[in-house]
Amino acid sequence: MRIPFVKAPLTGNEKKVIGESIDSGYHGGDGPFTKKTQKLIEDTFGIGKCLLTTSCTDALEMCALLLDGEKGDEVILPSYTFSSTALAFVTHGFVPVYVDVNEANKNISLESIREAVTDRTKAIVVVHYAGIVCDMDPIMEFAKEKNLVVIEDAAQAVNSKYKGRYAGSIGHLATFSFHATKSYSCGEGGALCINDSQYDRRAQFLWEKGTDRSLVLAGVKNKYSWVDLGSSFLISDLLASLLFDQLSHLEYLQEKRKVLFDTYTSILEKNQLNIRYVQVPEDVETNYHAFWIELPANLSREKFLEALREKEVSAYIGYVPLHTSPMGSKAGRSNGTMHNTDVAGEKLVRLPFYIMEEDELSYLAESLESVLNSDTIL
Repeated sequence: MRIPFVKAPLTGNEKKVIGESIDSGYHGGDGPFTKKTQKLIEDTFGIGKCLLTTSCTDALEMCALLLDGEKGDEVILPSYTFSSTALAFVTHGFVPVYVDVNEANKNISLESIREAVTDRTKAIVVVHYAGIVCDMDPIMEFAKEKNLVVIEDAAQAVNSKYKGRYAGSIGHLATFSFHATKSYSCGEGGALCINDSQYDRRAQFLWEKGTDRSLVLAGVKNKYSWVDLGSSFLISDLLASLLFDQLSHLEYLQEKRKVLFDTYTSILEKNQLNIRYVQVPEDVETNYHAFWIELPANLSREKFLEALREKEVSAYIGYVPLHTSPMGSKAGRSNGTMHNTDVAGEKLVRLPFYIMEEDELSYLAESLESVLNSDTIL
């Protein structure tokens, strides 16, 4: 049996909702399904204002534009993240300042942020890795003290909570991903979440190719024109219809994912190899987006991955840290030690994660236990 790394989540209603969208006759951006989905996100997650985008990367680009910085201004972010987290800001003239993550859950910490702040710092970009929300309260307090904007890269954390508050509802700005690899998906898609109303109006302009079309729709003007920077960030209403269905089944899809998460946990709890694995802090409720393990120094990641491949199980590394990547090292700079990030870059493994059938789950569990109990990974 072959176990891929990921499969897009499905509810079974996809043909129905895409048919409804086709029948509506409106397939562009800002259509009926877009509006319904944005309201659903706002109401469900406690978001001030939501704008659906073609990707999380686009939503991050909107954040960069909303910062209204000058070339050379800095944003603090973890090095252990996907390229989009930095790319969106580099594209608009910012310098990413990479900081280390903590050992326990690979998230940014206040300590690393505090050490990286300079007089050029404009924002802190936190990444909720693997659906585990960062420790946000001290970060928000520090940002208020320093007059910095906090942006949540919540690409992996849709429907996760921190102290009862949803990811994406805490920072001044936040972004979601609805890519095919995510817990809730429309194939390609994202969202900009705005929790500080000072950004509402300009975000609408940026979203609509730099025009003030939103004022025409609101009846404020009788024609719109080009007034700002921006791009065609709007998602197609066809994709929004798929997303509306996915987000209408939040708990159903999450419970399905929890089965695999719990299976992995029960296997790793019994291991005698000192393998570190994802832990959920007491003040966090996860969406079960992913499951990672970090091998100790005496175990070979390459041999571990090869042993799984021989059983047709597709695991993968986490990230190549940005501060060691060709473009990342050119575009930004590191601050302080990167010990935890370097270890994760060398030793972390992402295990397959998607909603599995019972036979897939049984085969995967058997295969993983067999590899962990063999001497092939030494």
